[in-house]
Amino acid sequence: MSNGYAISKWQDAKEIYAKLAKLTSQPIYSITDEELKRVLDHFETKCAKSKEITTEAKKYIPGGVQHNLAFNFPFPICVTKAEGAYLYDIDGNEYIDFLQAGGPTILGSNYAPVREKVMELLNTCGPVTGLFHEGELLLAKEINKHMPNVEMFRMLGSGTESVMAAIRVARNATKAKRIIKVGGAYHGWSDQMVYGLKIPGSRSFLESHGIPGGAYSTTDEVRPNDLHMLEKMLKLNKMRGGTAAVIVEPVGPESGTRPVDKDYNKGVRELCNKYGCLFIFDEVVTGFRIGLGGAQGYFDVVPDLTIFGKVVAGGYPSAGGVGGKKEFVSGMAAGVGTMMKRAYVGGTLAANPLSSYAGYCAIQEIEKTDACVKAGLAGDRLTAGLQQLVDKYSLPYVVYNQGSIVHLECTGAMSFDFSSMNLLGSVIPMLKAKPEMLRRKVAMEEMGAAYMANGIVTLAGSRLYTSLADTDEIIDEALNRFENVFKNVKICTRNLDK
Repeated sequence: MSNGYAISKWQDAKEIYAKLAKLTSQPIYSITDEELKRVLDHFETKCAKSKEITTEAKKYIPGGVQHNLAFNFPFPICVTKAEGAYLYDIDGNEYIDFLQAGGPTILGSNYAPVREKVMELLNTCGPVTGLFHEGELLLAKEINKHMPNVEMFRMLGSGTESVMAAIRVARNATKAKRIIKVGGAYHGWSDQMVYGLKIPGSRSFLESHGIPGGAYSTTDEVRPNDLHMLEKMLKLNKMRGGTAAVIVEPVGPESGTRPVDKDYNKGVRELCNKYGCLFIFDEVVTGFRIGLGGAQGYFDVVPDLTIFGKVVAGGYPSAGGVGGKKEFVSGMAAGVGTMMKRAYVGGTLAANPLSSYAGYCAIQEIEKTDACVKAGLAGDRLTAGLQQLVDKYSLPYVVYNQGSIVHLECTGAMSFDFSSMNLLGSVIPMLKAKPEMLRRKVAMEEMGAAYMANGIVTLAGSRLYTSLADTDEIIDEALNRFENVFKNVKICTRNLDK
């Protein structure tokens, strides 16, 4: 791995798509009825305190948990300790942690050198003052040091807020309204971005409940890894007042669940230049996980705006921000010493001393320890081992990685694509396929439960994040636990309709 990036080899996107298509064309492979019974018995007997506390939580919290990552089948696990590569629940069970809080803890959970500096700050300044703290400047300078394209940086509370701010900045700068996103990508839960989530071509038909149609009337969706469709949409929008910005997850939608060709982002950059719109890189996951230079450094692409989240606060709260070229980002302060109209952005707890300083310390530690490269090597080792197990047990599963972002597709629940420029051309096929998609989702949840019953925490049973804490020994032990699951997998014959 050269230049400090986590990715040793960019895998061919078309090969992965072909494998995913083959996976979804075959019967569903999941754990056997007997193994499912054993898994459910494990949760009932070994996780009784978790069940008790999360059942009570449902009386006071919608669904019993406060974050989507915590929704797990058959019930959420209550974690009481996080350390390095491990999590521990309220019942005393130990887990190898491949969730890593959804990606931000590239150093491993509760990394001591950062924690100690944060504690010093809490003992003196406290977590928030409402006024300026030096940590804000330290973090902005540290980001610019590693990502020179981020000439200015405004810290916010989350990736969702940061996307909202970037879109407002783009519209303010271009005077155009329309935003083009890639189908299946996640850019937070603001009204305008809850469109085409998870399944390309789904538009507003899967997740946009409670959102007025007008909220996403200027949001357009194009097929992943398809520059031709993107240009067609840009041409169409030219007749509708223009495009303000194209926003992408640089490794592909859903953190690379739908990968892109290595030159895809450069192609998007060229199209944005051609049609006069801004290019937004959503680096919520990839920023300081792919490498200190982010995905923009790895792909050698200069975006106009960059979205930050997750790692930017080192695993501490209020992780978000938007940065980029000074001519655009300064629009958030316009009216203060400028002639520009201001793109209004706020947040009472944004850039608080705790989050800013934690982020600064974390990025310094990532550089000092070469965490991105080491986590990437762990991802490579995990991917290679999982592929060996898939081959050993003759399973149709698809395994690949982008460095420390590892994908294990067992059911292909999210591998469908109904992208079309025509509304009926996407909606009718999607509605016909929806029952099969839901069955595969149920099987994916069962596989996730089987992993957890064997002491492995994943993201929805299909994505795994490695960290600096994942030594060869930990990866090898994880592979032993995965084998305990895979050896009990067969073609599923039970009813998966829920």
